[in-house]
Amino acid sequence: MSTYNIFQIAVPEFKHIHDAKLQHDQAVELLNCIFIEIPKLSKQQLETIGLDKAIYDAIKHGMFEFIDEIIELYPEILWRKDKKGRTLFANAIVLRQEKIFNHVFRLGEKQRLTLLRHDIFRNNFLHLAAKLSPPSRLDHISGAALQMQRELQWFKELRRILPPKFEEELNENNRTPASLFSHEHKELMKEGEKWMKNNAASCMVVATLISAVMFTSAFTVPGGIDEKTGSPIFLRSNAFLKDFLQSLPAKSILGLFTLFFSIVNMMVAFGSAIFITLQERLAWVSIPVIILSTVPIAFFTLLQFPLLIEMLVSTYCCRIFDKSPNQT
Repeated sequence: MSTYNIFQIAVPEFKHIHDAKLQHDQAVELLNCIFIEIPKLSKQQLETIGLDKAIYDAIKHGMFEFIDEIIELYPEILWRKDKKGRTLFANAIVLRQEKIFNHVFRLGEKQRLTLLRHDIFRNNFLHLAAKLSPPSRLDHISGAALQMQRELQWFKELRRILPPKFEEELNENNRTPASLFSHEHKELMKEGEKWMKNNAASCMVVATLISAVMFTSAFTVPGGIDEKTGSPIFLRSNAFLKDFLQSLPAKSILGLFTLFFSIVNMMVAFGSAIFITLQERLAWVSIPVIILSTVPIAFFTLLQFPLLIEMLVSTYCCRIFDKSPNQT
């Protein structure tokens, strides 16, 4: 028995990995053979074999390796338009596939002229970035506010690399890219405002409950004293569309940071107070009380901390595209 067979028996998952890798290699080899023949086919034959649909599906599912192979073997594909008059990179924008669009930064100046194309609806590439992202892409992002932020990041990055004149061009519906963006994202912006308010309110409720319950239970004098409570006042103001890019996420991040910091300090104060109060008589009681009091805090942290990390990464630690437009 060979070493490979022994390893297969010892590690069953290895066969699955090996088969997947073999299937991938065979698919790449088949792709190479297909695209060697494609330049020989007529336009009608290309439509018959469904080339445009195959490329669109590859973009939709983020198969950037497949697209890279196509561009390398058949560079003319960059100039090919589908029935809507959209090129490969135009569909990458519509479908929000940044890994595929990143390939544009590896092209020469002549090939980048594909970015100047318009579709049959007179949409330029900035108009396409202004369209609402497909639900399948939005669903990967937590919360309407972060979805709105991502949409603004796409629009901002495309505006940075495209000619300034694109910002003033009108499509067949007489809309500029900015006007189209506002129209397409009207509902998402409302949902984003609602999400931000609900998130802030839930955090405020938790902070209020923690401070009220913990400090009251720890420091209440036998016989009681009169305490005044009040409801927090929330100032309401309309959130402008651009605020979703930096301002609102930054304020949410700051709010969550201060909330977590407050929770830690409250727990330290509560634990210390309980221990000092009970150490002379029932010291053992303080331990389960402190442990039980941390359970809801732990659940809240587990729910909110991943959101904080996602907001930090989305706002400060990443960009839509890997390279600047000046790099080739």
